[in-house]
Amino acid sequence: MAHWLMKSEPDVYGIDHLKAEGTTLWDGIRNYQARNFMRTMAIGDRAFFYHSNITPPGIIGLMEVVEVGLPDPSQFDPQSKYFDPASKPEAPRWDCVRLKYLATFAPLLALDRLREEFTPDELAVVRRGNRLSILPVPEACATRLYELLGSAS
Repeated sequence: MAHWLMKSEPDVYGIDHLKAEGTTLWDGIRNYQARNFMRTMAIGDRAFFYHSNITPPGIIGLMEVVEVGLPDPSQFDPQSKYFDPASKPEAPRWDCVRLKYLATFAPLLALDRLREEFTPDELAVVRRGNRLSILPVPEACATRLYELLGSAS
């Protein structure tokens, strides 16, 4: 099982939305590196849900990958801000995964605390200027995150 960190702005789609829905498609990714990370996900992988663009930003929940390799439907919708006219149904350019809600952490594990606990080489989200919305989390870091989140509850 691999671990990931997936960012979303809570006013766009937050942990409360996921909890209410139970599962969601993680669509609208339009960065090739983030898309490629998503393409390596497997069923059963876990993802830390990270609320971005709030004060303070941080890890707020936990999700599980339940479906992989799904074409992102928003790429074909001309009304969507994620529409990609170059992408065709027979050769989709953008993928998504389906995620299941597992837990909400209260309080969230704030970015400042993450910077105290991890170096930028250990956990990419603490790197200054890192804007990627999907990041791999090494196993040793995932173990430490679970410990920190358990002690924060």
